[in-house]
Amino acid sequence: MREVVLDTETTGLDPLAGNRVVEIGCIELVNLVATGRSLQLYLNPEMPMPAGAQEVHGLTDEFLADKPLFADKVDELLEFLGDAQLVIHNAQFDLGFLNAELNRLGRPKLSNAYVDTVSMARRKFPGQRASLDSLCDRFGIDNTKRTKHGALLDSELLAEVYLELSGGRQRDLGLAPEMAAAGVPGAAVQTLTLRPPRPHAASAAELAAHADFLKTISEPLWLKVEA
Repeated sequence: MREVVLDTETTGLDPLAGNRVVEIGCIELVNLVATGRSLQLYLNPEMPMPAGAQEVHGLTDEFLADKPLFADKVDELLEFLGDAQLVIHNAQFDLGFLNAELNRLGRPKLSNAYVDTVSMARRKFPGQRASLDSLCDRFGIDNTKRTKHGALLDSELLAEVYLELSGGRQRDLGLAPEMAAAGVPGAAVQTLTLRPPRPHAASAAELAAHADFLKTISEPLWLKVEA
């Protein structure tokens, strides 16, 4: 199963108010294992960067001035996404911005299936904080480099969080490609050893006890015949 963990950075909170995407980060997973393929795009938003947004991600007007427009990179983005299921933290936010950018270009909205890890976390830990930092703390994921929000770094952290939310570290998310290349057994494909099935047939004594119990039930439903 191919999935793409995706995050964006923007000039604000509302695409309908004219705010734009300034960074997109993507990490490719296949069967919950990082393949080593990623995509990072910095984009010129064609508008000044508000101070509040710059405080969040640190991207300045000067840094973004020579970056390509979304229109210049849209095909590269769509090719990378393909028909993969998307994994997004607070999916409506990022999808809203990406679809607004596509709409400006007369392109159709993204139709990919997606998983919202905020919803996953709230179902698994009801009443607990579901921010990316909180989930990193909960799962012991090192997020010390996250002094500012960054789409690619946040996608890398979210990939690890998603693995934990999906059932834990049965696979070596970050090390699998390197381990497989080095010939480490089991790095690319895990082989699970299943224990023999437990016997479930009732013993003679259990069957006799069950028959005696049934005799104590008056007018059992299973003996009634519909009229």
